[in-house]
Amino acid sequence: MAKDLQIWDPEDEAQWNAEGKKIANRNLWISIPALLCGFAVWLYWGIITVQMINLGYPFEKSQLFTLAAIAGLTGATLRIPSTFFIRIAGGRNTIFLTTALLMIPALGTGILLQNPDTPLWKFQILALLSGLGGGNFASSMSNISFFFPKKVQGYSLGMNAGLGNFGVTTMQILIPLVMTVGMFGGTSMTLKATSGTLIGKIPAGTETFLHNAGFIWFAILIPIVIAAWVGMNNIKADHVSPNLKSPLPAFGKIIGMLIIGFITATFGLWLMLPAAVGGSGWMISKWIVLPIVIVLTVLALRMIPGSIGQSLKHQYKIFNNKHTWAMTVIYTMTFGSFIGFAVAFGLAIKVIFGFQHVMVDGVMTHDIANPDGPSALMFAWTGPFIGALIRPVGGIIADKIGGAKVTQIISIVMVASALGVAYFMKQAYASATPQEFFVPFLVLFLILFAATGIGNGSTFKTIAVVFNKEQAGPVLGWTSAVAAYGAFIIPKVLGEQIKATTPELALYGFAVFYTVCIIINWWFYLRPNAYVKNP
Repeated sequence: MAKDLQIWDPEDEAQWNAEGKKIANRNLWISIPALLCGFAVWLYWGIITVQMINLGYPFEKSQLFTLAAIAGLTGATLRIPSTFFIRIAGGRNTIFLTTALLMIPALGTGILLQNPDTPLWKFQILALLSGLGGGNFASSMSNISFFFPKKVQGYSLGMNAGLGNFGVTTMQILIPLVMTVGMFGGTSMTLKATSGTLIGKIPAGTETFLHNAGFIWFAILIPIVIAAWVGMNNIKADHVSPNLKSPLPAFGKIIGMLIIGFITATFGLWLMLPAAVGGSGWMISKWIVLPIVIVLTVLALRMIPGSIGQSLKHQYKIFNNKHTWAMTVIYTMTFGSFIGFAVAFGLAIKVIFGFQHVMVDGVMTHDIANPDGPSALMFAWTGPFIGALIRPVGGIIADKIGGAKVTQIISIVMVASALGVAYFMKQAYASATPQEFFVPFLVLFLILFAATGIGNGSTFKTIAVVFNKEQAGPVLGWTSAVAAYGAFIIPKVLGEQIKATTPELALYGFAVFYTVCIIINWWFYLRPNAYVKNP
């Protein structure tokens, strides 16, 4: 087991060159696959539910869509307590436990998917637990920020986030493939509708093993959890985890804070969801519920007595810094868009291009299957792949020319791309042959994904420069927590506009938000006499 680090200052070049760089890189390269699995388990319901439809599970589409929504909102909410884990519990302790906890939803999902008669509420519980994977990003990024000097923060955080986010792409490629092979035993099921993988379509009537979607991640997690415990370090320096004791109390603190996040997320979901899927039936607007969930979570954590409450009081000083709020908005533009589009991309392809949009008895209908439509599972991975792959590039460029300048350029690209995607979505959703518009839709969406990735890398650089070494970690966690609600908001907004037959309005709204971010980024970091000039 790697030893705890009593003294740690990566800005000290002598220490960095002697052993610091080696230690930091070891922690980074264990952190990356752990975070990758977190993203995969958090977001795999977007792929699983598509296949549940293809297999004829006895649920309405609206019921299945709640699974991704539950995981999305819970994962974002759990990032709030996860923001503060490192100071309270230590880096190795946190990454080990939060990664090990992912084995619970992975194993449970594999078990439940073997029986198509499993009631919806059991799947909803597993989707709730899958949110653990979403929460892990905040603690992972906070932890890695402490290991590297500011001169390479864009690179190190970009690598951790970018390659960690490959969990989305890896999941979208791996799950359709492993479902074709009986590698974990169990009873196969027969496809009732055409499915697919990245290498082509799979015809109806083919045997498939949907439960592998959970079991594969349980198997992958075992060596990663061991590596986290054996190879990672806690940093006990004053600016990281100064009061760290033995692991068991640290584990108890993490679990207690996660339970608070689960409670507030469940309350928010109950307020929003219809009674038919276990909600209150009040259907309160998401724009009202999400601020309530965030505020309740922050206040509930602050009310924890003893050392945890004192530590949080110290870390909550980030909320008195105006840059925390500016970077929260800007980070939401980049990462929030990436994660939201990653969840919604496959569904958008399925709904818009997988059906013909024709007039029947004077009424426009959208439920006639399009035999010439593209396979959602064949293309869903491409956008997240590009967005994650290019993220370290954004960090590297920002290290050279400044984070704010890179962010400003990609923000303009995002506005233009979103407007272009909106145009082709509108054309396709009113056409009997929507596949004619698929190529420009795909190309523009891939540009949009690439811009979110580059911008995400550049924001890491800005945060690293603007905030001191004590605040940078918690700020990274907090901004990622708020941005993660994109995994809930974007699919929700897009789904609502598709139901209203105006999907392009969702993209118009996103373009307006990106424009606001351009103004904020310019005001804080690029205008003459900016607070911090092009950090």
